Amino acid sequence: MIHFIKVSGWALLCAGMCFMGQASAGQTLAAQERPVYLDPEKPVEERVEDALGRMTLEEKIKIIHAQSKFSSGGVPRLGIPEVWTTDGPHGIRPEVLWDEWDQAGWTNDSCVAFPALTCLAATWNTELAHLYGKSIGEEATYRGKDMLLGPGVNIYRTPLNGRNFEYIGEDPYLAAEMAVPYIQGVQENGVAACVKHFALNNHEVNRHNTNVIVDERTLHEIYLPAFKAAVQKGHAWAIMGAYNLYRNQHCCHNSFLLNDILKEDWNFDGAVVSDWGGTHDTDEAIRNGLDMEFGTGTDGLRSGARNAYDSYHLAFPYLEKIRSGEVGTEELDDKVRRVLRLMFRTSMNPYRGFGSFCSEAHYSAARQIGDEGIVLLKNEGGLLPLDLDNAGKILVVGENAIKMMTVGGGSSSLKVQREISPLDGIRERAGKDVEVVYARGYVGDPSGEYNGVTTGQNLQEDRSAEELIAEAVEMAKDADCVIFIGGLNKSWKQDCENSDRASLGLPYGQDDVIEALAAVNPRLVVVNISGNAVAMPWIDKVPAVLQAWFIGSEAGHSIADVLSGDVNPSGKLPFTFPARLEDCPAHLLGDYCGKSAKDTVDIEYKEGIYVGYRWTDRQKNIKPLFPFGHGLSYTSFAYGNPVVDSSSMTADGTVTVSVDVTNTGSREGKEVVQLYISDRKSSLPRPVKELKGFRKISLVPGETKTVSFTISADALSFYDPQKHGWEAEPGKFDAIIASSSADIRGKVSFVLQ
Repeated sequence: MIHFIKVSGWALLCAGMCFMGQASAGQTLAAQERPVYLDPEKPVEERVEDALGRMTLEEKIKIIHAQSKFSSGGVPRLGIPEVWTTDGPHGIRPEVLWDEWDQAGWTNDSCVAFPALTCLAATWNTELAHLYGKSIGEEATYRGKDMLLGPGVNIYRTPLNGRNFEYIGEDPYLAAEMAVPYIQGVQENGVAACVKHFALNNHEVNRHNTNVIVDERTLHEIYLPAFKAAVQKGHAWAIMGAYNLYRNQHCCHNSFLLNDILKEDWNFDGAVVSDWGGTHDTDEAIRNGLDMEFGTGTDGLRSGARNAYDSYHLAFPYLEKIRSGEVGTEELDDKVRRVLRLMFRTSMNPYRGFGSFCSEAHYSAARQIGDEGIVLLKNEGGLLPLDLDNAGKILVVGENAIKMMTVGGGSSSLKVQREISPLDGIRERAGKDVEVVYARGYVGDPSGEYNGVTTGQNLQEDRSAEELIAEAVEMAKDADCVIFIGGLNKSWKQDCENSDRASLGLPYGQDDVIEALAAVNPRLVVVNISGNAVAMPWIDKVPAVLQAWFIGSEAGHSIADVLSGDVNPSGKLPFTFPARLEDCPAHLLGDYCGKSAKDTVDIEYKEGIYVGYRWTDRQKNIKPLFPFGHGLSYTSFAYGNPVVDSSSMTADGTVTVSVDVTNTGSREGKEVVQLYISDRKSSLPRPVKELKGFRKISLVPGETKTVSFTISADALSFYDPQKHGWEAEPGKFDAIIASSSADIRGKVSFVLQ
């Protein structure tokens, strides 16, 4: 039996050096020579040029396209290793067969599932974002991965997007601020973060043939800032192109996005990676900025037969064009430089650590992120927290209380070492005299399989919907408290890649279950598990509602932590919960295509810059179900009057705004202080206000802290499409201090000279 193992980059370098010591007379390397590219003490650019000069044309071609589902080729003659990628961004994907999506059958690739990125975004905690990246980077390193395919930073434009759970919300500033430390944490491990999907991938239906029509200002103000920050602040080593088209050109080889903006304007020095199956044209792939091609011949999701990797657009077709003189090698050398640079930062970095896998530190990080990401949406009468030590009889209802959520949803599907269900988490936390009983309530998706990973759960149910509701209602009558745990799942047309939701409403008749429970027991808590906003027609009948997200391995523990009050909730919504789907401009204005089409479909972003709270702010007749930035606590916070430090004003427009925040309740808690900027007068229409700062602070009862924000001209700028650049116009601005986009706590004015 032959065993294949992936050794460290340093071991490969040593092997390569030994091999080169035996080079034939026809090769350029002398036995006594120590090539510059093998010397980690030399500057990276010097190493890149040295390696490039030693490579043959065929070797250059080999490293810019896939050799398997998740790897690209190396150059054994030179000791240059392969590049191994792995799906993220919530955990390290299980190993698949060389040419297929089916499982490789390993028994040691069960990972820690971290919370979905919507949950991370809801923490509004940049330190946790760094911890997340550091932890998942350690898992990737241990598994021998060089590139993590994440984070996803596409903007939440419609609540029907099946992939929103992988992204960081509706606001470009929040997405940028949370993505940067995540990227830095990953790359500290010598693993490249591959930020995706660049750009304008804002729904999943027709994702391969949607041509997005968006004006230049909206592109730069809403859909590019998180990517720009990832490159210029996070220094991401890789960017993944999107499936869709922009300007009638696929984004994986889009000259305007990749050459003009990413590489020229932003000076990106990393590698552009195609999404799996996102490359469609050899000439465009050569000229329009793509550096590494993966997954051609598949759609990146469904199972496929063995691929002929040599037929990839950047493989033999490219090689033949060079040999025939149809194209030169200038573009090829640029691509190879970028891939080599990636290698020297990752697989050929001898200082890269060994990482760690399924460690208790990683489970602790996952739980901490889940604890801080859960959002308390409503708590009428102070029903929460529950006294789980003396709660009497608790009835838990709902399929999501027991269904595993780490399997499914597309490329972020995982095989986990463990996953604590909400029901098990509540039972584990409950006191010995507390009775916790369970009723199914509804049947959603009883299956549990993705790419050969199975949950092992048998959730088949023969009883009718009426029988399940009747059982739950009867059990609720004598319960001291009822906890309904429902929402969406990661099945097709739910929160799932390559599909969008059919409606804003809860599926599987859950509204009927909640209404029936509310009618017989006033002590009802609804825990919504989803990566998207959902309609809540029963909201006035339910006293307490938690938004719990897809939390991963520690889901049950985090939910129990917040329900019990062991953790004071501090999450804030990273996107608006609309009351109706028609309150979203993408649907109101008719520029969302929810039906599959064979031909290219044009989708115009008619709402422009007015996405999420920017839209509801200017529509006086629209009140969201829950606004952006909303989240309650088991304590209370009082805000003082914000003040401008006149001594801090500088010639370039920088100013400092401060506000005192006091914990006026009886529990220690964390508050997210939000800063919005409003331009009093502008030559172009602007949103009522825009998020430009936030701080998460922890306060014990009675404690006061001063929160300060430094506002620069960048925070006051808008993109001027006539000048093709950012403009900060002199005039009066308002600094708005808020607890949510709809909960304004104070305002102070200042002037930009």
